[in-house]
Amino acid sequence: MEIFILWPPAFWVLVVFLGLVVGSFLNVVAYRLPIMMEIDWRRQCAELTEQPSGVPEHAREAPFNLWRPRSACPHCGAQVAAQHNVPVLGFLWLKGRCARCNAPISARYPIIEAAVAAASLIVAYHFGPTWQTVVALPFTWALVALAVIDLDHQLLPDSITLPLLWAGLLVSAFDIAGGPPFAALRASVIGAAGGYLCLWSVYQLFKLVTGKEGMGFGDFKLLAALGAWLGWQSLPLVIVLSAGVGAVASAILLLVSRKSRETPVPFGPYLAGAGWIALLWGQDLTDLYLQLFL
Repeated sequence: MEIFILWPPAFWVLVVFLGLVVGSFLNVVAYRLPIMMEIDWRRQCAELTEQPSGVPEHAREAPFNLWRPRSACPHCGAQVAAQHNVPVLGFLWLKGRCARCNAPISARYPIIEAAVAAASLIVAYHFGPTWQTVVALPFTWALVALAVIDLDHQLLPDSITLPLLWAGLLVSAFDIAGGPPFAALRASVIGAAGGYLCLWSVYQLFKLVTGKEGMGFGDFKLLAALGAWLGWQSLPLVIVLSAGVGAVASAILLLVSRKSRETPVPFGPYLAGAGWIALLWGQDLTDLYLQLFL
């Protein structure tokens, strides 16, 4: 850490590089993890074998996981060469098209890579070359993965939310540079329980009144994970931010896409964004609110 303290730009460059690499990997996670889960579900549910499979053809051959097979063009199946797999630059080099069949490559790949690098740089700039940055970066990356998967599939995988929850509790149990990085252990435990029970109560009340399910259990677990990382004191801010942004975004989506109010809208991305904002500027926002309204 000493070299980074003496020369912060080196630390920021390293973080941006890590962000680009991790962003490339998160593209793989966001695409493959839901498919892996569906493959597993179909293996466990024999009654579904008669129904048409939603699993892509190239994913039906074993092994199919986060590491194998290598990345390939979804159109022609050609494997992506190593030099073309460089985050952002590979997309620009190929001009957004497959090197073999010239089919267009989705711009979401470099966008996610650049977004992860930018978010990582913001975290590093905010906390500086400290252990807080080291801990906050994986937290940020996990939230990005959850947000993208939920946007695509309205799904928050337990394989990410639960480790994120336990990691938050463990991190709060250790003193780093004189204290826990973000929340004390007591606040973390109460935050985890309170986060889960808060949305669970809303879910049960909404179901009781309307007879419908207003959100998924993954949202409960994600808010529990945010409570574990940030402490119970940050839960009101996270809930207000996520609900406010979610309401505005949903209204815009209804107007632009002309979808009905019955169309489900994933809540996970708003929770993830609110949790990340609370991590960086939660205290500042709380102080500003108190100054303005109290």
